[in-house]
Amino acid sequence: MKHIKKIFLIIIGSLSLGLAILGIFLPLLPTTPLLLLAAACFFRSSERLYQWLITNKWFGKYIEDFRAGKGIPLKAKVIGVSTLWLTIGYTIIFVIQPIILRLLLFTIASYFTWFILSFKTLK
Repeated sequence: MKHIKKIFLIIIGSLSLGLAILGIFLPLLPTTPLLLLAAACFFRSSERLYQWLITNKWFGKYIEDFRAGKGIPLKAKVIGVSTLWLTIGYTIIFVIQPIILRLLLFTIASYFTWFILSFKTLK
């Protein structure tokens, strides 16, 4: 079971890293949160991948700034929260019918909005 968890985390970390790379070029994908997710997945699954990511000349700076308490860039916060509410809002309004599921999604979106905004803003 431990081996399956490790493989799952490596896959999620790799997908997150791929989306983070796309986020550098596409304004709707928040690079920093995706890199942090990749780092967290690699930290729990592969020391080699984690070390590669945090020492990488392109991606390491994002993670280093966050770990040093400098925060998340304002652009990443705005894009992250906007994307979150656009997708959750669309789902609540057009996709999900039961009110309990709508309330659950609203609560989840509210929590993650608070979570993202609770970090310092990198200047």
